[in-house]
Amino acid sequence: MDEWCADLAAVLEAERVERAVVAGHCLGANVAVEFARRNPDAVRGLVLIEPILRDALRGSLSAAAWLRPLSAVVARLVRALNALGIHRRRVPPLDLVALDRETRAAMSQARETLVRRYASPWLDLATTPTGAYLQSLMAVSRGLADLGAIRVPVLALLSTGGALSDPVLTERRLRALPNCRVVRLAADHWIPTEQPEAMRTAIEAWCTELATAVRP
Repeated sequence: MDEWCADLAAVLEAERVERAVVAGHCLGANVAVEFARRNPDAVRGLVLIEPILRDALRGSLSAAAWLRPLSAVVARLVRALNALGIHRRRVPPLDLVALDRETRAAMSQARETLVRRYASPWLDLATTPTGAYLQSLMAVSRGLADLGAIRVPVLALLSTGGALSDPVLTERRLRALPNCRVVRLAADHWIPTEQPEAMRTAIEAWCTELATAVRP
């Protein structure tokens, strides 16, 4: 999380942007919240697409939360082996554009195809270095940072299906924020793939309102 937040800060500095709307999906949404908590003056607003709350986890992520202590031990072991020069010989590249295109085509035939492709830990592990995968898994299973520190406007895009987390519980928690708009979209979890146009429309409309509002 330290590295991800530092990367975001470096991007804003390189682009000479003093305040930005930070958006993220799933783990990316959690990173956005943590960045806003650490750098409140750099964030104008947050777009949280399917953020992950620990107490709302379902399916494989729920199991990952229970196994988090074991994952931490294995991650340290893997990093130690990497430091000694021991790595997997080959990590095949993942063409996200091709995966997205194939999944969209298959979605018209069976919902199970979407879940199988995007919720598979084996697909992620096959194309991600083991240490990085385990650290990401630990980060997402940890859940959101303290929402009480968030004071900027928030747009939350939540799925109706909730393949990986409980949408009702997630919405209840997010509505505790002082300035949060919740939009529910017909999806299982992967809104950028399942509802790209609706997602874009909601974000652009909200950003337009935010830009014309009086700054605090």
